[in-house]
Amino acid sequence: MNIPFTTAQFFEVFRTYNEAVWPAQIPAYLLGLLALVLAYRGGRIPDRIIAGILAAFWIWLGVFYHLLHFSAINPAARAFAVIFVAQGLLFLIVGTIQGKLSFRFSLKSVPVIGAIFALYAMVIYPLLGVYFGHIYPSAPMFGVAPCPTTIFTLGILLWTTARIPAYLLVVPFVWSLIGMGAAINLRVPQDYGLVLSVVSGTILLLIQNRRLKAVSWTPPAS
Repeated sequence: MNIPFTTAQFFEVFRTYNEAVWPAQIPAYLLGLLALVLAYRGGRIPDRIIAGILAAFWIWLGVFYHLLHFSAINPAARAFAVIFVAQGLLFLIVGTIQGKLSFRFSLKSVPVIGAIFALYAMVIYPLLGVYFGHIYPSAPMFGVAPCPTTIFTLGILLWTTARIPAYLLVVPFVWSLIGMGAAINLRVPQDYGLVLSVVSGTILLLIQNRRLKAVSWTPPAS
């Protein structure tokens, strides 16, 4: 993959971005924790709030990271901004306005995997960043950087109890493939977790959708 910027430029964008949006990193973590608590409790209103939190994350990333900062070194960031904002609007419409997303944690295999993804995004990802020499502010942070936020998104989607529209999975899946380029070319090893979580999470969600469809199908009366 031909990347139109250097590794130094990439992390310099994170430095200027993190400094510019500070202290947004703090409420981002608080919103992430709130989403997890609400998903544990469950309920129609918590479901809509969780979807709204995901929408806020993705719209923020589209505007403040991709459009206003990353585009300074990567022309493709303008396209990334569009698809991230579109993803956020989908969460807002489908989950918050229409109320078609339902979240609830349980001690079953798929939700537990989702919890592991959320833990990776919020705790392990930044710790790995420090280990690999990515020190704040020159480091991607949960809630205000695309990769850990995408991992978190797949994690909490694995807590859903109803079928998820497949189109909600397209942008995170595509971004995980783009993130592979960062992992390899920009020496961001923690982004290997992005690819693993999103690809495996997408497969699990599609399987779950198929299972829920089979359960809800009623054979015609003979």
